Amino acid sequence: MHHIDEHDKLIRALSRLPGIGRRSAERIALTIAHEKALLLEPLLNALQGVKDNITTCDCCGVITTHNTNPCAICSSTTRDKSILCVVENSDDILAIEKSDSFNGVYHALNGRISPMTGVRPEDLRLKELFERVSSDGVKEVILAINTDVEGDATASYISEKLATLGVKTTRIAFGIPADSGILYTDPITLKRAFNGRLPASKINLN
Repeated sequence: MHHIDEHDKLIRALSRLPGIGRRSAERIALTIAHEKALLLEPLLNALQGVKDNITTCDCCGVITTHNTNPCAICSSTTRDKSILCVVENSDDILAIEKSDSFNGVYHALNGRISPMTGVRPEDLRLKELFERVSSDGVKEVILAINTDVEGDATASYISEKLATLGVKTTRIAFGIPADSGILYTDPITLKRAFNGRLPASKINLN
C-alpha cells in the first residue's frame, strides 16, 4: 500500500539519526502521522531552513550559516588565534564552548583514525590542520581528542607530524573518563581538563 510505503520511508530516515533506533523511529513517525497539523509544518520549515542556510565553517568545521562563513568563533577579534584546539567532531566544539574554559580557535577533524573501520589519516581534515599550523602563526596545538585506543592513535599521529613543524603540542588532562567523549562530559570536568593539560610527549598512554 502506498501510504504504508511512505510511512516506512519516514521510519527508515529517522532510524539513521544518532540515538534513534527502529522502535523510537516508529513512535516518532506515528506521532507525526497523527499530529500532522501541529507538527508537520513546523518540522518541514525547520528542515528546509537547515537545507537552505546551514553549512560547516570552511576554517574550523563547526556548524554555521552560509552568511557567516568563517564562523563567529573564527572571525572573532577577541579569540587567541595562536592557540588551536583540535577536536574529533564539531559537536565537541559546542561542548567546550559551554564550559567557558578556552578562548582560542578550533579545528574539527571530522572523525579519527580507525583501521578497524577503514578511516585513514587522509580521510580526516588533517591536511587542513597542518596547513593552518604552518601559515596562521599557531604557537600551541591542544589535542582535545577522546581517550580511547583510536583517540590515542590519532593524537600520537598528529603530535608526531606537528613535531616536525616545531609547534608546542599539548593534550588536555585526562579528567575525562577513559572510553568516554567530550560531548558527554560536564562543563566542570572539561574546565579542569583544560587547566591541567600536559605536553603530549609526557603523556603515558599505557
